[in-house]
Amino acid sequence: MVLKQFEYLSIKEKAVLGRYVVNGQIDGFLEKFKDKYEVKTLGVSVLGLPIRSITLGSGPIKVLMWSQMHGNESTTTKAVLDLINYLDSDLPKAETVRKNCSITIIPILNPDGAVVYTRVNANAVDLNRDAQQRTQSESRALRSAFDELQPDYCFNLHDQRTIFNVGDTSKPATISFLAPAHDEIRSVSPARSLSMKLIVAMNTMLQKQIPGQIGRYDDAFNADCVGDTFQMTGTPTVLFEAGHHPDDYDRERTREYIFQALITALNMIVVEAVLELNESDYFLIPENQKRYYDILIRNAHIIVPSLKKGDAIGILYVETLNNKTIDFVPKIEKIGSLDSYYGHKTYNCLIDSDLKSLEKYSALTDLFSAF
Repeated sequence: MVLKQFEYLSIKEKAVLGRYVVNGQIDGFLEKFKDKYEVKTLGVSVLGLPIRSITLGSGPIKVLMWSQMHGNESTTTKAVLDLINYLDSDLPKAETVRKNCSITIIPILNPDGAVVYTRVNANAVDLNRDAQQRTQSESRALRSAFDELQPDYCFNLHDQRTIFNVGDTSKPATISFLAPAHDEIRSVSPARSLSMKLIVAMNTMLQKQIPGQIGRYDDAFNADCVGDTFQMTGTPTVLFEAGHHPDDYDRERTREYIFQALITALNMIVVEAVLELNESDYFLIPENQKRYYDILIRNAHIIVPSLKKGDAIGILYVETLNNKTIDFVPKIEKIGSLDSYYGHKTYNCLIDSDLKSLEKYSALTDLFSAF
């Protein structure tokens, strides 16, 4: 099931936009639901900020999902706010999901990292490498929620960088999925099989909207990762990665695709249609590669004479927090032939119109002056 555009816009949480999403916005959002659904504080962050959850629905199928485990990965947080609005609505199938599922959502697991827009928490720990030791209060809050709920499914929600393309194509990986491994040999357990089938369902839906822009993450096993750990317990777990869509650095388009994927997965769970899917189709989704730059400048020797003829410049944006907004600051990442790489924006200095376009980027001119 896919919501039509006007239906999605009717439930999209328009008060939360852009890349900088913090607890203050989430607290205000959850406040309006506290008398209708269970809103809890699961624990506090290292710096004492609350880690909150909301549970919607009263059905026997229990789903746990969490976002912003990495504080600078906010796209899926926006998507789960849209999901909460959807589940609270009278739109088709929302009521069916509520009757059949109990869905617990943690919008921001790492509120300290969100405030300063960093991947790690206030102790500089990557929470997605703390699943076994659980040295951090945020890790313990998530595991306590998992142990208390004993969910039937887990959704682990993240953002991915703009560097990823799909397989050997020039398509950006706008959405990527992973059915985490549960052992070193990456065998397919019953739980992992269900994870794969859910991904097949979401991929089928998304291919109709963004064909060729769905990738698959490498499934190397790491017991310290939360997804692998939960998969080891026999709980089907799916990793979602929100990536880049052309000209969508605020990731509002990607937000919608993640939302559509979430409701697709929930609907498949409710009607048990997921059981009919073929897990082998999961492996037909191409693996991600890292072949993208935000800006790729070919034949850059024309504007930087010290470079070799034919050299290209690959530039990546550094996401920089500036007064509660995110600036995208260009940084030269690599110089060389870069023949097998792509650019979200590509300029060829042999073409006059491209040269004129480049002249408008004062930040790039400053970069080139270093040569």
